[in-house]
Parts: sequence; structure tokens; C-alpha cells
Amino acid sequence: MRIATWNVNSVTARLPRVLGWLATAAPDVVCLQELKCSDEAFPHDEVGELGYEAAVHGVGRWNGVAVLSKVGIRDVRRGLLDEPGYEAEGVLLPAPEQRAIGVTCGGVRVWSVYVPNGREPGHTHYTYKLGWLEALRATVVDELPAHGQLAVLGDFNVAPTDDDVWDISAFEQSTHVTPPERQALAELRSAGLTDVYPRALKHDVPFTYWDYRQLAFPKNRGMRIDLAYASATFAGAVTDAYVDREARKGKDPSDHAPVVVDLG
Repeated sequence: MRIATWNVNSVTARLPRVLGWLATAAPDVVCLQELKCSDEAFPHDEVGELGYEAAVHGVGRWNGVAVLSKVGIRDVRRGLLDEPGYEAEGVLLPAPEQRAIGVTCGGVRVWSVYVPNGREPGHTHYTYKLGWLEALRATVVDELPAHGQLAVLGDFNVAPTDDDVWDISAFEQSTHVTPPERQALAELRSAGLTDVYPRALKHDVPFTYWDYRQLAFPKNRGMRIDLAYASATFAGAVTDAYVDREARKGKDPSDHAPVVVDLG
């Protein structure tokens, strides 16, 4: 089975690229993030022509996650256990966001997640991010006993180590690299998950994200923030994993590249 994850940065804007990649890479299961569309606006017919059914969790122009599958979809769960909402400035009550969806595909439990960005340390969105990651950990603890093969894939918006960014000095006073964020990832792993570290098709580090600005991609000034965290049984079945850097090239790409994981 081939399982992939990709932050497409708008499935509508990127649809021709997404369909082309699905046809050539031929994954059995795909976790998508940052759909920026509602469930109703998702291109169900277009991906269906390639043999995929889709479980979608989205409402509009922000966030949104989905799982596409050629091997069936069951036990759909939208949202995390005790998931916090974000209390935006000027809003009376925290609002839930469409950032996580779990499904079972061909006997494998898969979560597609889009972790909050955090904006900057000390911001309310940063506190929300840490609370959201704790809810993700609690969800894994809740589900892992019932699912031998379980994986959480997506845009985590955290680089696990200094080696996972092109230059750690460029991230002073920034999110994505702070000790509390990395500790939250460590606690998620301690719940029973392993970081499936992919091959880089070029350069030494398998970066998955490059900013659109300042020629970051051709200069390889990237970050490894799109991750595949897997249970021991899932990780033990992995035969290969790589970042499809080619999908970041060309006209109007997403700023993320897909991560592909093959299971024996």
C-alpha cells in the first residue's frame, strides 16, 4: 500500500496539479491539507474518475483536510477528542476549525492533520497550537489500542530538530522551532508513534516546505514540517519513504511537497 500526505494550499487552485500527481504517483491513500474549500465544493467527481473516494472536513476559504482512498473508507471521525477551538480577537467564543480527519482504509487507520501555525510565540494562536497538539496526543492514546496499524500524517507546522530547517539562526523568535512545540511532538511520539523519516530526492535533508519568497526553493532554504508519525506495526511495514520534490517545481505549485510512504 502506498500512503501519501500533501498540503496542497488550495485544492481548487491546484486541482490540475493534484490530479496529475495522483495519476502518476498512484498512491492508494492520500491525506490532503489546507483545502480552502467546503465539503460540497471539494472535487469529488474529478478524484472519483481516478478511482478515489473522499472523506472531507472543510467549510470554506481556510483550513480543511481530507483523505482520498482507493481501498475503501470507513469509521470517519471529524475532529479530535476534546479538540479546542480558536478564540480569535473580537470573538466571544472559541470556534472549532477543520484541521483533522481520521478514517480507516484497507485496515490502516489514517489521520490527516493540519496543525495550527501558531503565528508567533506568546500569541493566542500559539497557545491554541499547543492545546491542539495535546488534543491530538489524547486522540492517538484513545485510538491506538484498537488500531495496530495507525499513522498521523500531515502538515505539523513544527520542525522536530534544528537539522530540519535550513538555518536555525534564521528562526530566532519564530514559531515552528520553539522548545514547547518540539516537546509537544515528543509527547505525541511517546504515546506510541515513530517518525517515519523519508529519503530526500535531492540534497541531504528531506525538506517538505519552501517559502514562495526569496528563491527559497531553488536555494533549498526549506523546512521538514510535513511528517508521518506511525505506530510500531505501521512503521515496521514501511519499505520506502520519500519526499516528492518534483511536485514542488513548475508553474503555480503548492509551497509544500508530498511525502510518500510505501508499506510492504
